[in-house]
This record gives sequence, C-alpha cells and structure tokens, in this order.
Amino acid sequence: MHLTHLDCPGCGATYDAGRLRNLCRCGSPLLARYDLTAVGRAVTPAALAARPATLWRYRELLPVADDRYVTTLGEGWTPLVPVPRYGAHIGLPRLLVKDEGLIPTGSFKARGAAVGVSRAAELGARHIAMPTNGNAGAAWATYAARAGLRATIAMPAGAPVVTREECRIAGADLHVVDGLIGDAARALAPVLADPAVFDVSTLKEPYRVEGKKTMGYEIVEQLGWRVPDAILYPTGGGVGLIGIAKALAELRELGWLGDRQPRLVAVQSTGCAPIVRAFQAGARRADPWPDAHTIAFGITVPAPLGDELILDALRATGGTAIAVDDAEILADLRAFGTREGLLLCPEGAACLSAARRLRADGWLDDGAQVVVLNTGSGLKYVDALQ
Repeated sequence: MHLTHLDCPGCGATYDAGRLRNLCRCGSPLLARYDLTAVGRAVTPAALAARPATLWRYRELLPVADDRYVTTLGEGWTPLVPVPRYGAHIGLPRLLVKDEGLIPTGSFKARGAAVGVSRAAELGARHIAMPTNGNAGAAWATYAARAGLRATIAMPAGAPVVTREECRIAGADLHVVDGLIGDAARALAPVLADPAVFDVSTLKEPYRVEGKKTMGYEIVEQLGWRVPDAILYPTGGGVGLIGIAKALAELRELGWLGDRQPRLVAVQSTGCAPIVRAFQAGARRADPWPDAHTIAFGITVPAPLGDELILDALRATGGTAIAVDDAEILADLRAFGTREGLLLCPEGAACLSAARRLRADGWLDDGAQVVVLNTGSGLKYVDALQ
C-alpha cells in the first residue's frame, strides 16, 4: 500500500491515515493521498492488463494495506458499452454507457462500500452506520455482512423497496423514516452518539471516494489509456464525480495520461438541483434545495456535503452542470431501451437527457466521445417506472 496521509482540500490540514477518521476539524471532507512516485515504480499500465477484472487491479492506488481485510464480491470492471443507435438519434454517434448496473448489489455504490468497508475493518471498526437514499445503504449493509461488521442503516420510506429488503437480508439494523435523506441522518443521531459506531455517511469518511474513483481508472484503461471528451455523471452527493476527478489527477501525475482532460458534467433533476444553481451563479457553495423531489431518487440530495469539491471539479475541467425534468428522464429511458435494449436506472437516464440537451445546444459537437454513467440497474426501479 502506498497511502501516505489524509488531507483537507478546504484548509490544507493533514492527518495520519492510520486511524479511523471522519471530517476535518474545519468540517470539510478528507481525501486520501498516495506516494505516486512509489506507485509508478511498483506498477505500469501494461502490468494491469494481466490482473483480475475487478477494481482491486488498482490496489497500489487503494488504501488497504493487509489483503486479509479486502472485502470483495468481484466488484468493478463494468462494461463501457457503445450505444450507436441511440447516440445517432441524439446526434452523438460516439456515445458510450458505463453500465454500473452489472456490479454486485446492482449499483455503483458497491465500489465505495467495498473499499470503505475494507479499510474500516482494517482500522478496527466493528459497527458502521449511515443514512441513505437506498442503494448506498444496501451496498454498505451487504459488504458489512461480508466483512463480519454490524451495520445500522436509515433510509427514507420513498427509497426503492428492493434496497430496503437488501439491507434486511444482509442483517442490518434498518430504520425507515418519513422525509428525505436529511431526515434519515437525523434519525441516526442517537446511534452515532455511541463512539463505538463509525459514521460512514457520504464523504464523512475518506475511503468511499477511493472506491468510486476506480470508475475513472476503468474508463481511461478501457479507452486504451485515453480520455473521452466528456463524462456525464448523475449528481446527488457527488462522490463518484469527485472520485473520477481525483482518479484523472492521479493518472496525470503518474504520467499515464497527458494534460488533456475530459469535461465533467454534473447532471441533476429540476426537482433537486443545488449544484446546478450554484454553478450557474458562480457560487463556491450550494444552498440547500427546498422541497426536493424527483423520480431519480438517488440524486435527491438537497444539501451535498461535497459541494465545493464538485463545483471545483466542474470548473477545473471546463465542464458544466445541467438539470433535466422527470418527463425527459422517463422519455429518454424508454427511447434508449427501445433502441439499445438496456434498461437504465432513472439516474442514468437523466444523463441521457443531459447529453441530448447539451448536443442540441451545441455544447457537445457531433464528433464528441461522451461517456454516460448508468449508476444502477433499472430493475431496482420497476415500481417507479410503471
């Protein structure tokens, strides 16, 4: 392992990575840092090709020191699928979908859970707790069970029913609450008051990002160590977008990529668009979104903790933020399925709507190679799609 320390991108404080930690003293998320010179000596892009097709192929860039604590269900290395018929339909014939619906637990949340649970177990955690919009809780409950940890999960009653059952089957202590994810967080306060319980809420521990960043490594490796022109990411808490930006920065520092960057795009719903509003206003922080609601339940995050990191990533790459409405999401989900035979989740379909709009507005040209993140299986949302 080449993890050296944790740092705060807000105030610059550094922390020892050898113990369980949550936020910086200033209230900002912490990020894991590595000795990339040592990583470059230990592994090359060519060497990765012979490794197993899981996210752990990038183990030198992941935070688990002792392989005995690696908690895995074979997650990662999801397909990057060309979708030329739908792409031609919206004027983007080089459109690609990174299909995270094929990962264990049926969503990309398994990446963060695999790495986060592995590192938490290695550092001595025995009981984790978190609020969730559904898929993250299901993933963390599953991987906690795999690692022999106890999990307490709180989720809104409106979350996909299957995610609730996943938590129960994994043996988690499940709290179903009225309201949104913030209400679920408040319901967990008495549990998290116990110092023996480790808070693994979004960005309140530093290792979920490390699992999610492997999407960025995979996209680049699957494209022959090149970057696409744009990556569209459905943004609620934004951990995956932050992680992809971090992955690209690490690959550039390693010398495995040139200076060219893909433009990163945060996709939100018109019913919950705090990042879009802040981006358009030129603001550094995103104000909470009132009365949040959308069929794309996974991006219903009215007040993302990582707002500054998300906005920084968009601006640093010349990207943008765009909101689409539920009618567009459903229409594009069905149009895509008809042409390509894949049932995307609503969050992934939101990215299709965004791609269509950005092409129509001229922000994307017809030759652009665009990667859309489908963050989960549409089978988890069958009730919502009827």
